[in-house]
Parts: sequence; structure tokens; C-alpha cells
Amino acid sequence: MPIVDVYYLEMNHPSELKGKPAVEELDIRYCEIKQWPLNKFLYAFVGGPWSWTDKLELDDQVWQDYVNDPSLHTWVAYYKGAIAGYFEMQQQDKGDVEIMYFGLTPDFVGKGMGGYLLTYAVEQAWNLPETKRVWLHTCELDHPSAKGNYEARGFVHYKTERE
Repeated sequence: MPIVDVYYLEMNHPSELKGKPAVEELDIRYCEIKQWPLNKFLYAFVGGPWSWTDKLELDDQVWQDYVNDPSLHTWVAYYKGAIAGYFEMQQQDKGDVEIMYFGLTPDFVGKGMGGYLLTYAVEQAWNLPETKRVWLHTCELDHPSAKGNYEARGFVHYKTERE
């Protein structure tokens, strides 16, 4: 894997969110029942074009433990019945919530859904108890518009690391 820049972004108050309006017929559902094979599938489906491969080699027990952690929350977006995207977030110490994974499936990239899906994700993060900061990271391998979407929604770039 090549050396890439990893960008860390954060939002420190809900008022910093610059939301996008809802996308008609985009139905975003919280996964109340945790199913680790679903998360693994979504990771591969959404992340495939962007080289999300590191977790695919993990064994099933690691996936099960990850998904069954009560601090992990998953939402799936559907458009006219098709999976359009998903996001996972994890509640962490000191009121931090990390958006672990966020993205659209290949058929829905570039259709104007990413801004609203991210708006919805950030709203859900701020709705979790005791949230003080929402953060995420992205890198040069992600969609070329990913970092711009995060910044357009109000995230501020606070650190870059080479990996």
C-alpha cells in the first residue's frame, strides 16, 4: 500500500454543522439488531473502490466483537430499496464520537446524496448522550470529494499524518 496523507477533522459543537437538505426517497435506517456480516458486507461494498481492505482479512470473531460493541452504531441508507450507503460511529471516552466509516455505494456516488447523508450522520452523533466532539479521518485514497464534503458540512481539519 502506498504512503498516503491521512487527514483528521473535527466538529466541537452542533451549531457548527452546515447541513444539506434531505434527499427525497433516501431512507436512512438505524440497525437496532447488530449483524456483523452486514457491517463486513457494507465495508467491502462501499469501501471497495477506495481500497478499504485492511479489515477484510480480520477473522469473523474480530468482526463480531467489533460490531457487537455497544458503543458502535450503524445506519444504512436506501434509495428506492437499493443500498445507497452507510455510516458507523463509535462513542469514545470524554464525549468523543468518531465516524468510523462513511460512504456511498458505487451506483450512488456523484448523485448528490453524500452531503445529506453526512448531515444526517453528524446529527445522529450529536444526539448520542454526552457528545462533546465529533471527529473522523479520511485520506488521499478516499473519494476526491470526501474531504471537501466533510469541510463543507463544518468539520475542521486539525491534523495530517503520513501513513
